[in-house]
Amino acid sequence: MSSSSLRYPPLWNRIGSVWFRHVRVYSQNLVSNALPPFLEPLIFLVGIGLGLGQFIGRMDGVPYIEFLASGLLVTTAMFTAAFECSFGTYIRLEFDKVYDGMLAAPITVANLLIGEILWAATKGLVFSFTVLIISAAFGILSPATAALTPLVGFLTGAMFGAFGLVATSIVKNISQFNFLFSGFLSPMFFFSGVVFPISRLPSVVRPLAELLPLTHPVRLARAIALDRFDPIVLWDLAYIVAAIIGLTALAIVRLRRRLVD
Repeated sequence: MSSSSLRYPPLWNRIGSVWFRHVRVYSQNLVSNALPPFLEPLIFLVGIGLGLGQFIGRMDGVPYIEFLASGLLVTTAMFTAAFECSFGTYIRLEFDKVYDGMLAAPITVANLLIGEILWAATKGLVFSFTVLIISAAFGILSPATAALTPLVGFLTGAMFGAFGLVATSIVKNISQFNFLFSGFLSPMFFFSGVVFPISRLPSVVRPLAELLPLTHPVRLARAIALDRFDPIVLWDLAYIVAAIIGLTALAIVRLRRRLVD
């Protein structure tokens, strides 16, 4: 038996231990942690979907509230995952010093960060499922047709979790995350096809919208939820997978020295 097998438990045990630690901490204050992300899409659906939908009628060939709900399936995943791996990771790193103890165990920096991303992806799946339940309860989306959309939420959570880790590796203090949320994520919400199709944007802006990471899970989730598949969703899936791999690798490289030091 090699020395490495003696020192380290199996890979999924190491990654899973990070994930399980976050589950236990999160569940200790489950109502206060989970209620706001639950209410946010509900408020948006009622305020914008039901209110504005009366004046818009149909959007891209479907009732506006269906169009909006199918986009909201992944936006909550984006915000919760990005928050978890930006503010949450920074607090665990700089204030609580949680990672000092975790890295004293037989896990590597890569194991730790992949565990963080897996936890963010899990939250993405759960909250996408929550939006699906809300939409189904109001008779907006069919749970049978949209049953696979939480998997898109999982991928969305993984992508924006990795993105949040990269942001954490860049910021000098916690206040700088305001640039991430107010300057990038919130504006992106309105230019990624959630509220209206990107085909309605000026022609010069559309290529920029294709570069935005939220555009692709929104289009993929909508194709599943509304049963309207198009070959472009293959590009969306490839974009998401490539972004997860690339951003995860970048986060590991940038945060390794900071975590070890």
